[in-house]
Formats: sequence, C-alpha cells, structure tokens
Amino acid sequence: MDAELLSFSGLVLMFVLGLRHGLDPDHIACIDGLTWRALNHEHQHAHWIGTLFAIGHGLLVTGIAVGVSQFTRGLSVPESVVAVFGWIPTALLLLVGSLNLRLLMRKDPSYVPTGWKLRLIPQRLRNHSSPWAVVVIGVLFATVFDTATQASAWGYVASNKGGGLIAAFLAGIVFTIGMVITDTLDGRLICRISRGTDGQAAGRRFRRALGWLIVAISYGVAAYNIGKAFIPAIELDDAAFSVTGFALMAVMLLIWAWVWYSRRPSRYAAPRPQAD
Repeated sequence: MDAELLSFSGLVLMFVLGLRHGLDPDHIACIDGLTWRALNHEHQHAHWIGTLFAIGHGLLVTGIAVGVSQFTRGLSVPESVVAVFGWIPTALLLLVGSLNLRLLMRKDPSYVPTGWKLRLIPQRLRNHSSPWAVVVIGVLFATVFDTATQASAWGYVASNKGGGLIAAFLAGIVFTIGMVITDTLDGRLICRISRGTDGQAAGRRFRRALGWLIVAISYGVAAYNIGKAFIPAIELDDAAFSVTGFALMAVMLLIWAWVWYSRRPSRYAAPRPQAD
C-alpha cells in the first residue's frame, strides 16, 4: 500500500479495498440473515441492514487506524513480524475460497456464502435485527483478527510516514464509504428479491452467483499475493490496482443489475425463509 495515504492514488486504493471488503463472505452471510429476519418482522429499516452493518464496522476500523497512528509514532516493527502478518490474509482467503467452493460443488440448494467470523458473534445478538444490534454486530466484526490487523497496519503506516492522525482518519473513512456501497447494495437486493413471486428460489440463485464470485475473488487475490512474493515484478502499482478494483465493482454491479431487473415484484410478498 502506498505510504502516502493522503494522495489521490492512496485514497482511491482505500476506496477499492473497502469495496472488496464488503464482499467478505461473513459480511454477506450476516447481512443476508439479518435482512431476512428484519423482513420477517416487517421492520422498516430492513432495506438499510447492510448500511448499518457497514457503518458500525467502518467506525471501529477507522478508530483502530487512528488510535494506532497515535500510539506507534517512531515504533519499529521487525521485518519478520511484518512478513508473518502479511501472509495471514492470504491464508484466510484460501480458506474462505475453499469452504465456499466445497459447498457450491455439492449443489446444495440451501447454500449461503460462508466464512468464519460469524461464528464468533453470540447467538443471542445474531437473533436481534434492531438497528442498534446491527451496528453492534458490525463493530464486533471489526475486532476480529484480520480486520483489526489490517486497520492497525494503516495506522502504523500513517504514523511512521508523516501522515499522522489525518491520514489514518481519511484512510478509514474512505475505506468505510467503499464498504457501505457494497453492503448497502447487498441488503437492498435481498429486499428486492423478497418481493418477487419466487423470492426464495431467486434468493438461492443470487447466493450461488455471489458464492462463485467470492470463490473467484478469494483465489484470485490469494494467487496474486503469492505470485508477487516470488515474482516482485508482477506487483501492480496503485493505478493498476485501482483499475482492477473498479473492474471488480463493474462485475458486481452487473450481477446486481441482472438480479434487480429480472425480478418482477408481486403485489403480495412471497413467503420468506425463517432466519436461523
């Protein structure tokens, strides 16, 4: 990541990272379940479940980045520690990609995108769908190891490369904006699907399409990380990385547009599946 977080390319990079982070399988699975639950209880905020989740998540990410930027001024971290922490996201991407690929290959009609963070949230909290509960769940997701580590890294870069508090704050906010866009679209699409005459069947098709996209992203990013470690020349600069990120966003928008316009909202909502 470019150390100049205040530069235009640095902020674009953070925005793209936010867009991609919104596609985290745990985000999708959590938003999916909470949105269906809110629809079942006819909550007026059902359309904004993804937004509320992303806001809570992004606020803590920004807070961690700002806090670390203030407490690590002049701190030197051994290269060996940086190297170990650098490989953890790649390992988790391979794990998530493999979990979802295995489920997709079973052709189970009840497939939902799966991850590992959701299991760390107390069941009692997951059973709530009030606005504040959704925000709290988003906050708790940001405390999990990989996200907290990533935010800490941004704060460390900001503090040791002259950007300071402002750079860390802007990085977190721009990242949050990207994530809010992705998660909001996800939640609103689920609401759109639920209004069709075959809401449950359409929901299953949407989840499988999203599942294959998650597998492609997980393996693709992991392969890129492994490749650049052994062949540094293939590493993308900020501009190329941003173009790749926006291409990913275009693919996501095409999938969402296909689902959105293929739906024919019925006057009567289809029966909604019960959330776990």
